[in-house]
Amino acid sequence: MKGVQYPIDAVITWVDGEDPKHKAKRMRYGKESIFQAEDIAGDTRYTSIGEIFYCVASLNRYAPWLNKIYIVTDEQDPKLDEFIAEHFPEKHIPIEIVDHKTIFKGYEEYLPTFNSISIESMTWRIPGLSEHFIEFNDDFILTAPVSPDDFFTPDGNVVCYGMKYNSFLVRLSRMLKYRKDGSKKVTFKETMLNAASLLGKHRFFIKMYHTPRGLLKSVYEKFFGEQPEHLTRNIAHRFREHTQYNPQEVQFLLLYRAGKCKLRDAHENLMYLKPKHNIEYTKKKLARFTSKPDCKFGCFNSVDQAEEQERKLIIDWIKKRIGLK
Repeated sequence: MKGVQYPIDAVITWVDGEDPKHKAKRMRYGKESIFQAEDIAGDTRYTSIGEIFYCVASLNRYAPWLNKIYIVTDEQDPKLDEFIAEHFPEKHIPIEIVDHKTIFKGYEEYLPTFNSISIESMTWRIPGLSEHFIEFNDDFILTAPVSPDDFFTPDGNVVCYGMKYNSFLVRLSRMLKYRKDGSKKVTFKETMLNAASLLGKHRFFIKMYHTPRGLLKSVYEKFFGEQPEHLTRNIAHRFREHTQYNPQEVQFLLLYRAGKCKLRDAHENLMYLKPKHNIEYTKKKLARFTSKPDCKFGCFNSVDQAEEQERKLIIDWIKKRIGLK
């Protein structure tokens, strides 16, 4: 470890949507129309093909300095013990499973929730979570060794892999982003713009990319402590809704305005792949990734939707990259 000398935890949000109990719960609380909308509650938002194993393995392989890994889930257990014992028999990062009921304590009326935005608005409430933590989706992996300085500065400020982005362009495209039923689409950019709007008039927001994000627990404690209505507004939706804001964007904007957020280029550090049912496209992408041995972050989105041969190619590449074969 260089520079940074304070404990840093990892938080991974995870769900196994193929679990019959979870699937039944989802169907009980949702309307048929929202399950047809990929941006709200399409199956790919919940389907698990083992991503949590690759994510946790990559942390142990490339960030063994982490203090603890918290896996946030809904009455589920990924059952990692045997996997960890096989691949990291000598030493591994401690792991703790945290249920939604724990982080939603005092706000139980908003459970169950199937909404990643709502869940990420509450992860800072994990008991025992360190001030500095890195948030992962379960389709994120580390693809090369990282140091704490990739997420935080030596004086405790955050590093954000993103860039300033013109708000006007997103507002313009917002008018065109409708689903077939005429309702508003929920997009990543929209949730970032909503966060910027929450903080007042603005000409830009920070366009984040699909990388792990270093965050400060105290920023959320202060912001939501002083304005609790913003918390309840964001967690009140069981499924994604177009008026919701990205809580990480709120944190980065607050810190950037205070001179405590360092922006860093994401493109040189990120491998992003979403299958397109085109085996040649996937082969070319993976070959390009292989040629970048120092690239630190990977996001493999909706791999469950790939054709079988394409999915096998992706998973085999991931396993090799993180040393599982």
